[in-house]
Amino acid sequence: MEEASIQGLWFILFLVLGYYAFKWLARIFLPFLMQKAVRNFEKKAREQQGYQKPTDHVKEGETVVDKQPVERKESNNSVGEYVDFEEVDD
Repeated sequence: MEEASIQGLWFILFLVLGYYAFKWLARIFLPFLMQKAVRNFEKKAREQQGYQKPTDHVKEGETVVDKQPVERKESNNSVGEYVDFEEVDD
């Protein structure tokens, strides 16, 4: 009976020590692993989008607009007439 309780205590001791060792190692190595994963993700995203480094000669502080203005379409007035609805009390 005593051997079983001692083995149980050793098991619990190893679990607690293992938990704290894992926390300590994760605190050291996890930031490096996350940085590597983020860099890898960024690299794959750039490859999928066909990213190229900008080669324009733009001075620092200068504003550059890459989009063309969207042309506004005129409304079609021959759709129908406007009907003003009123709220009806029951």
